[in-house]
Amino acid sequence: MTIPASARLYLRPAAAVDSPVGYDGQVARLAGGLSWFAAYELIAVEGGRRVAQQLVPVERLPALLTQLSDAQAERLRTLAAAISAPRPVIRAGERTLRLDQPLVAGILNCTPDSFSDGGKHSDAPEAIAQAGFDMGLAGASLVDVGGESTRPGADTVWEGDEIKRVVPVIERLAASGVPVSIDTRKAAVMEAALAAGAHLVNDIAALAFDPRAVEVVAKAGCPVILMHSPDPAQSPHGGSGYRDPLIEIFDWLEARVAAVVADGVQRSNILVDPGIGFGKSLADNLALMNGLTLFHGLGLPLMLGASRKRIIGALDHEAPVERRLGGSLTLALKGAEAGCQLLRVHDVAETVQAVRVWRGMRDAALTAR
Repeated sequence: MTIPASARLYLRPAAAVDSPVGYDGQVARLAGGLSWFAAYELIAVEGGRRVAQQLVPVERLPALLTQLSDAQAERLRTLAAAISAPRPVIRAGERTLRLDQPLVAGILNCTPDSFSDGGKHSDAPEAIAQAGFDMGLAGASLVDVGGESTRPGADTVWEGDEIKRVVPVIERLAASGVPVSIDTRKAAVMEAALAAGAHLVNDIAALAFDPRAVEVVAKAGCPVILMHSPDPAQSPHGGSGYRDPLIEIFDWLEARVAAVVADGVQRSNILVDPGIGFGKSLADNLALMNGLTLFHGLGLPLMLGASRKRIIGALDHEAPVERRLGGSLTLALKGAEAGCQLLRVHDVAETVQAVRVWRGMRDAALTAR
Protein backbone atom coordinates (compact mmCIF):
# COMPACT_ATOMS: atom_id res chain seq x y z
CA MET A 1 0.00 0.00 0.00
CA THR A 2 1.29 3.41 -0.97
CA ILE A 3 0.66 6.11 1.63
CA PRO A 4 0.95 9.71 0.45
CA ALA A 5 3.48 11.63 2.54
CA SER A 6 0.90 14.38 3.09
CA ALA A 7 -1.83 12.03 4.38
CA ARG A 8 -3.06 12.17 7.96
CA LEU A 9 -2.90 8.72 9.56
CA TYR A 10 -5.16 6.92 12.03
CA LEU A 11 -5.00 3.57 13.81
CA ARG A 12 -8.07 1.56 14.75
CA PRO A 13 -7.53 -1.60 16.83
CA ALA A 14 -8.94 -4.60 14.98
CA ALA A 15 -8.78 -8.40 14.96
CA ALA A 16 -9.81 -8.98 18.58
CA VAL A 17 -8.39 -12.05 20.30
CA ASP A 18 -9.69 -13.84 23.38
CA SER A 19 -6.36 -14.02 25.21
CA PRO A 20 -2.75 -12.83 24.85
CA VAL A 21 -1.46 -16.17 26.14
CA GLY A 22 0.79 -17.78 23.57
CA TYR A 23 0.88 -14.70 21.33
CA ASP A 24 3.87 -12.81 22.69
CA GLY A 25 4.64 -9.87 20.44
CA GLN A 26 1.67 -10.59 18.21
CA VAL A 27 -1.07 -8.85 20.18
CA ALA A 28 -1.55 -5.58 22.04
CA ARG A 29 -3.76 -4.66 24.97
CA LEU A 30 -6.68 -2.30 24.49
CA ALA A 31 -6.61 0.69 26.88
CA GLY A 32 -5.12 -1.34 29.71
CA GLY A 33 -8.35 -3.32 29.92
CA LEU A 34 -9.61 -6.84 29.37
CA SER A 35 -9.49 -6.89 25.57
CA TRP A 36 -6.61 -7.66 23.23
CA PHE A 37 -6.18 -7.27 19.48
CA ALA A 38 -3.86 -8.62 16.79
CA ALA A 39 -3.94 -5.91 14.15
CA TYR A 40 -4.44 -2.22 13.50
CA GLU A 41 -6.56 -0.86 10.71
CA LEU A 42 -4.32 1.83 9.24
CA ILE A 43 -6.36 4.62 7.66
CA ALA A 44 -4.82 7.38 5.53
CA VAL A 45 -6.87 10.52 4.93
CA GLU A 46 -6.09 13.30 2.48
CA GLY A 47 -8.37 16.18 1.55
CA GLY A 48 -11.08 14.82 3.82
CA ARG A 49 -11.20 11.45 2.03
CA ARG A 50 -9.75 8.06 2.85
CA VAL A 51 -7.04 7.37 0.31
CA ALA A 52 -5.73 4.12 1.77
CA GLN A 53 -6.72 1.45 4.29
CA GLN A 54 -4.81 -1.62 5.35
CA LEU A 55 -4.76 -4.15 8.17
CA VAL A 56 -1.34 -4.12 9.82
CA PRO A 57 -0.51 -6.98 12.20
CA VAL A 58 0.71 -5.70 15.55
CA GLU A 59 4.16 -7.23 15.16
CA ARG A 60 4.63 -5.56 11.75
CA LEU A 61 3.93 -2.00 12.89
CA PRO A 62 7.62 -1.24 13.71
CA ALA A 63 8.66 -2.24 10.19
CA LEU A 64 5.94 -0.08 8.68
CA LEU A 65 7.16 2.95 10.62
CA THR A 66 10.50 2.81 8.80
CA GLN A 67 8.69 3.32 5.49
CA LEU A 68 6.89 6.52 6.53
CA SER A 69 7.91 10.13 6.91
CA ASP A 70 9.24 11.09 10.33
CA ALA A 71 6.03 12.99 11.15
CA GLN A 72 3.78 10.11 10.11
CA ALA A 73 5.88 7.57 12.00
CA GLU A 74 5.78 9.69 15.15
CA ARG A 75 2.01 10.05 14.87
CA LEU A 76 1.54 6.28 14.63
CA ARG A 77 3.84 5.70 17.61
CA THR A 78 1.80 8.20 19.61
CA LEU A 79 -1.50 6.62 18.57
CA ALA A 80 -0.31 3.07 19.32
CA ALA A 81 0.95 4.08 22.76
CA ALA A 82 -2.32 5.89 23.52
CA ILE A 83 -4.40 2.94 22.38
CA SER A 84 -2.76 0.54 24.82
CA ALA A 85 -2.04 2.81 27.79
CA PRO A 86 -3.99 2.11 31.02
CA ARG A 87 -6.52 4.78 31.86
CA PRO A 88 -6.27 6.60 35.22
CA VAL A 89 -8.80 5.86 37.92
CA ILE A 90 -11.64 8.23 38.76
CA ARG A 91 -11.69 9.52 42.34
CA ALA A 92 -15.28 9.92 43.50
CA GLY A 93 -15.19 10.97 47.13
CA GLU A 94 -14.21 7.89 49.12
CA ARG A 95 -14.78 5.66 46.10
CA THR A 96 -12.27 4.84 43.40
CA LEU A 97 -13.57 3.80 39.98
CA ARG A 98 -11.06 1.62 38.16
CA LEU A 99 -11.25 1.89 34.39
CA ASP A 100 -9.61 -1.40 33.46
CA GLN A 101 -13.08 -2.90 32.90
CA PRO A 102 -16.44 -1.58 31.68
CA LEU A 103 -18.51 0.18 34.34
CA VAL A 104 -22.22 1.02 34.22
CA ALA A 105 -23.43 4.59 34.76
CA GLY A 106 -27.14 4.88 35.54
CA ILE A 107 -29.17 7.69 33.98
CA LEU A 108 -31.23 9.58 36.57
CA ASN A 109 -33.43 12.26 35.03
CA CYS A 110 -34.91 14.95 37.28
CA THR A 111 -37.03 16.20 34.38
CA PRO A 112 -40.68 15.91 33.34
CA ASP A 113 -39.90 15.70 29.61
CA SER A 114 -36.86 13.48 28.97
CA PHE A 115 -37.35 11.30 25.90
CA SER A 116 -37.25 8.00 27.80
CA ASP A 117 -38.23 8.38 31.44
CA GLY A 118 -39.34 11.97 31.92
CA GLY A 119 -41.44 12.30 35.07
CA LYS A 120 -41.04 8.61 35.90
CA HIS A 121 -39.75 9.31 39.40
CA SER A 122 -42.18 12.18 40.11
CA ASP A 123 -40.76 15.58 41.08
CA ALA A 124 -39.99 14.74 44.71
CA PRO A 125 -36.23 14.75 45.45
CA GLU A 126 -36.67 11.86 47.88
CA ALA A 127 -38.28 9.65 45.23
CA ILE A 128 -35.74 10.56 42.58
CA ALA A 129 -32.83 9.97 44.98
CA GLN A 130 -34.30 6.59 45.92
CA ALA A 131 -34.24 5.62 42.25
CA GLY A 132 -30.55 6.57 42.28
CA PHE A 133 -29.92 4.47 45.38
CA ASP A 134 -31.63 1.55 43.65
CA MET A 135 -29.30 1.94 40.67
CA GLY A 136 -26.33 1.69 43.00
CA LEU A 137 -27.76 -1.43 44.61
CA ALA A 138 -28.28 -2.89 41.14
CA GLY A 139 -24.60 -2.43 40.35
CA ALA A 140 -24.22 1.03 38.86
CA SER A 141 -20.76 2.43 39.55
CA LEU A 142 -21.93 5.97 38.86
CA VAL A 143 -25.28 7.81 38.82
CA ASP A 144 -25.58 10.52 36.17
CA VAL A 145 -28.04 13.17 37.35
CA GLY A 146 -29.61 15.58 34.85
CA GLY A 147 -32.13 18.38 35.14
CA GLU A 148 -32.60 19.35 31.50
CA SER A 149 -33.91 17.18 28.69
CA THR A 150 -31.65 17.00 25.64
CA ARG A 151 -34.14 15.31 23.33
CA PRO A 152 -34.68 16.98 19.94
CA GLY A 153 -36.97 19.99 20.27
CA ALA A 154 -36.72 20.24 24.06
CA ASP A 155 -36.79 23.73 25.57
CA THR A 156 -33.72 25.12 27.30
CA VAL A 157 -34.22 25.12 31.05
CA TRP A 158 -33.34 28.21 33.08
CA GLU A 159 -30.29 27.42 35.20
CA GLY A 160 -32.11 28.32 38.42
CA ASP A 161 -34.79 25.73 37.74
CA GLU A 162 -32.18 23.17 36.74
CA ILE A 163 -30.33 23.74 40.02
CA LYS A 164 -33.54 23.33 42.00
CA ARG A 165 -34.14 20.00 40.29
CA VAL A 166 -30.72 18.43 40.71
CA VAL A 167 -29.13 19.77 43.90
CA PRO A 168 -31.50 18.13 46.45
CA VAL A 169 -31.06 14.80 44.64
CA ILE A 170 -27.28 15.07 44.45
CA GLU A 171 -27.02 16.00 48.12
CA ARG A 172 -28.90 12.86 49.11
CA LEU A 173 -26.93 10.57 46.82
CA ALA A 174 -23.53 12.03 47.71
CA ALA A 175 -24.26 11.81 51.42
CA SER A 176 -24.75 8.07 51.03
CA GLY A 177 -21.45 7.61 49.21
CA VAL A 178 -22.91 7.07 45.73
CA PRO A 179 -20.54 8.39 43.00
CA VAL A 180 -22.45 11.11 41.12
CA SER A 181 -21.96 12.98 37.87
CA ILE A 182 -23.92 16.07 36.85
CA ASP A 183 -25.25 16.10 33.30
CA THR A 184 -25.40 19.79 32.36
CA ARG A 185 -24.15 22.41 29.89
CA LYS A 186 -24.33 25.34 32.31
CA ALA A 187 -21.53 26.64 34.52
CA ALA A 188 -23.82 27.73 37.36
CA VAL A 189 -25.39 24.26 37.50
CA MET A 190 -21.94 22.66 37.48
CA GLU A 191 -20.87 24.85 40.41
CA ALA A 192 -24.00 24.11 42.43
CA ALA A 193 -23.85 20.39 41.72
CA LEU A 194 -20.17 20.10 42.62
CA ALA A 195 -20.82 22.03 45.84
CA ALA A 196 -23.65 19.59 46.59
CA GLY A 197 -21.30 16.63 46.26
CA ALA A 198 -21.16 15.67 42.59
CA HIS A 199 -17.82 14.18 41.56
CA LEU A 200 -17.82 14.51 37.75
CA VAL A 201 -19.22 16.84 35.11
CA ASN A 202 -20.86 15.27 32.05
CA ASP A 203 -21.32 17.95 29.38
CA ILE A 204 -23.03 17.16 26.08
CA ALA A 205 -21.62 20.46 24.80
CA ALA A 206 -18.00 19.60 25.66
CA LEU A 207 -17.69 22.80 27.75
CA ALA A 208 -18.53 24.94 24.69
CA PHE A 209 -22.10 26.05 25.53
CA ASP A 210 -21.36 28.25 28.52
CA PRO A 211 -18.28 30.53 28.36
CA ARG A 212 -17.58 29.93 32.07
CA ALA A 213 -17.83 26.14 31.94
CA VAL A 214 -14.15 25.45 31.26
CA GLU A 215 -13.13 27.77 34.09
CA VAL A 216 -15.48 26.02 36.53
CA VAL A 217 -14.18 22.55 35.69
CA ALA A 218 -10.52 23.64 35.68
CA LYS A 219 -10.89 25.31 39.07
CA ALA A 220 -12.69 22.32 40.57
CA GLY A 221 -10.09 19.89 39.26
CA CYS A 222 -12.81 17.33 38.70
CA PRO A 223 -13.17 14.74 35.92
CA VAL A 224 -15.21 15.89 32.93
CA ILE A 225 -16.85 14.01 30.05
CA LEU A 226 -16.66 15.85 26.72
CA MET A 227 -19.33 14.72 24.25
CA HIS A 228 -19.41 15.43 20.54
CA SER A 229 -22.35 17.22 19.00
CA PRO A 230 -22.51 19.16 15.71
CA ASP A 231 -23.03 22.64 17.17
CA PRO A 232 -22.43 22.54 20.93
CA ALA A 233 -22.59 26.30 21.40
CA GLN A 234 -26.21 26.29 20.19
CA SER A 235 -27.98 22.92 20.12
CA PRO A 236 -26.83 19.31 20.54
CA HIS A 237 -28.86 18.34 17.48
CA GLY A 238 -28.93 19.50 13.89
CA GLY A 239 -25.83 19.58 11.75
CA SER A 240 -25.41 19.05 8.01
CA GLY A 241 -24.13 15.47 7.98
CA TYR A 242 -20.72 13.90 7.60
CA ARG A 243 -18.63 12.58 4.76
CA ASP A 244 -16.76 10.25 7.14
CA PRO A 245 -18.35 10.44 10.63
CA LEU A 246 -15.76 8.26 12.35
CA ILE A 247 -12.77 10.30 11.21
CA GLU A 248 -14.47 13.70 11.51
CA ILE A 249 -15.70 13.07 15.04
CA PHE A 250 -12.29 11.73 16.10
CA ASP A 251 -10.70 14.93 14.76
CA TRP A 252 -13.33 17.09 16.50
CA LEU A 253 -12.78 15.42 19.86
CA GLU A 254 -8.99 15.58 19.46
CA ALA A 255 -9.20 19.31 18.80
CA ARG A 256 -11.71 19.93 21.57
CA VAL A 257 -9.59 18.07 24.13
CA ALA A 258 -6.56 20.15 23.12
CA ALA A 259 -8.55 23.37 23.50
CA VAL A 260 -9.89 22.43 26.92
CA VAL A 261 -6.43 21.42 28.13
CA ALA A 262 -5.07 24.74 26.89
CA ASP A 263 -7.74 26.44 29.01
CA GLY A 264 -6.53 24.75 32.19
CA VAL A 265 -8.30 21.37 32.46
CA GLN A 266 -5.93 18.53 33.27
CA ARG A 267 -5.83 15.98 30.48
CA SER A 268 -5.88 13.17 33.05
CA ASN A 269 -9.33 14.41 34.12
CA ILE A 270 -10.90 14.17 30.65
CA LEU A 271 -13.18 11.44 29.30
CA VAL A 272 -14.76 11.51 25.83
CA ASP A 273 -18.10 10.46 24.33
CA PRO A 274 -18.74 10.25 20.55
CA GLY A 275 -22.33 11.39 21.09
CA ILE A 276 -24.42 8.59 19.60
CA GLY A 277 -27.73 10.02 18.39
CA PHE A 278 -26.82 13.69 18.69
CA GLY A 279 -27.15 15.28 15.24
CA LYS A 280 -26.28 12.02 13.52
CA SER A 281 -28.11 9.84 11.01
CA LEU A 282 -28.63 6.12 11.36
CA ALA A 283 -25.69 5.53 9.00
CA ASP A 284 -23.52 7.89 11.07
CA ASN A 285 -24.41 6.12 14.31
CA LEU A 286 -23.72 2.69 12.85
CA ALA A 287 -20.35 3.86 11.55
CA LEU A 288 -19.47 5.12 15.02
CA MET A 289 -20.59 1.92 16.75
CA ASN A 290 -18.62 -0.24 14.33
CA GLY A 291 -15.53 1.96 14.65
CA LEU A 292 -15.54 2.70 18.39
CA THR A 293 -12.04 1.38 18.94
CA LEU A 294 -10.61 4.25 16.86
CA PHE A 295 -11.35 6.66 19.74
CA HIS A 296 -8.84 4.87 21.99
CA GLY A 297 -6.23 6.68 19.93
CA LEU A 298 -7.10 9.77 21.99
CA GLY A 299 -5.63 8.00 25.01
CA LEU A 300 -8.65 8.89 27.16
CA PRO A 301 -11.45 6.92 28.83
CA LEU A 302 -14.43 6.44 26.55
CA MET A 303 -18.09 6.67 27.53
CA LEU A 304 -20.85 5.21 25.37
CA GLY A 305 -24.37 6.57 25.70
CA ALA A 306 -26.57 4.57 23.32
CA SER A 307 -29.29 3.39 25.71
CA ARG A 308 -32.81 3.45 24.19
CA LYS A 309 -31.60 5.71 21.40
CA ARG A 310 -33.35 6.22 18.06
CA ILE A 311 -30.85 3.89 16.35
CA ILE A 312 -32.67 0.97 17.99
CA GLY A 313 -36.12 1.97 16.81
CA ALA A 314 -34.77 2.63 13.32
CA LEU A 315 -33.46 -0.94 13.11
CA ASP A 316 -36.51 -2.60 14.68
CA HIS A 317 -39.74 -1.49 13.04
CA GLU A 318 -39.87 1.83 14.93
CA ALA A 319 -39.92 0.14 18.33
CA PRO A 320 -41.00 2.71 20.94
CA VAL A 321 -38.66 3.77 23.72
CA GLU A 322 -40.14 1.37 26.26
CA ARG A 323 -39.41 -1.60 23.97
CA ARG A 324 -35.73 -0.97 23.30
CA LEU A 325 -34.12 -3.02 26.07
CA GLY A 326 -32.77 -5.73 23.77
CA GLY A 327 -31.20 -3.21 21.44
CA SER A 328 -29.77 -1.25 24.37
CA LEU A 329 -28.06 -4.37 25.71
CA THR A 330 -26.68 -5.19 22.28
CA LEU A 331 -25.14 -1.73 21.97
CA ALA A 332 -23.81 -1.85 25.55
CA LEU A 333 -22.07 -5.17 24.93
CA LYS A 334 -20.66 -3.85 21.66
CA GLY A 335 -19.24 -1.00 23.73
CA ALA A 336 -17.78 -3.37 26.31
CA GLU A 337 -16.15 -5.43 23.57
CA ALA A 338 -14.73 -2.24 22.08
CA GLY A 339 -13.14 -1.29 25.39
CA CYS A 340 -15.51 1.50 26.46
CA GLN A 341 -14.89 2.22 30.12
CA LEU A 342 -18.32 3.71 30.94
CA LEU A 343 -21.69 2.53 29.64
CA ARG A 344 -24.40 5.14 30.28
CA VAL A 345 -27.75 3.35 30.49
CA HIS A 346 -31.34 3.54 31.68
CA ASP A 347 -31.72 -0.19 32.43
CA VAL A 348 -29.05 -0.65 35.07
CA ALA A 349 -29.81 -4.09 36.47
CA GLU A 350 -30.13 -5.71 33.05
CA THR A 351 -26.97 -4.05 31.72
CA VAL A 352 -24.96 -4.92 34.82
CA GLN A 353 -25.99 -8.56 34.44
CA ALA A 354 -25.04 -8.56 30.75
CA VAL A 355 -21.65 -7.03 31.51
CA ARG A 356 -21.03 -9.51 34.33
CA VAL A 357 -21.67 -12.41 31.97
CA TRP A 358 -19.40 -10.79 29.37
CA ARG A 359 -16.77 -10.31 32.07
CA GLY A 360 -17.07 -13.96 33.11
CA MET A 361 -16.42 -15.11 29.56
CA ARG A 362 -13.51 -12.69 29.25
CA ASP A 363 -11.96 -13.85 32.52
CA ALA A 364 -12.28 -17.49 31.45
CA ALA A 365 -10.56 -16.73 28.15
CA LEU A 366 -7.70 -14.99 29.94
CA THR A 367 -7.11 -17.77 32.48
CA ALA A 368 -8.10 -21.04 30.81
CA ARG A 369 -4.81 -21.85 29.11
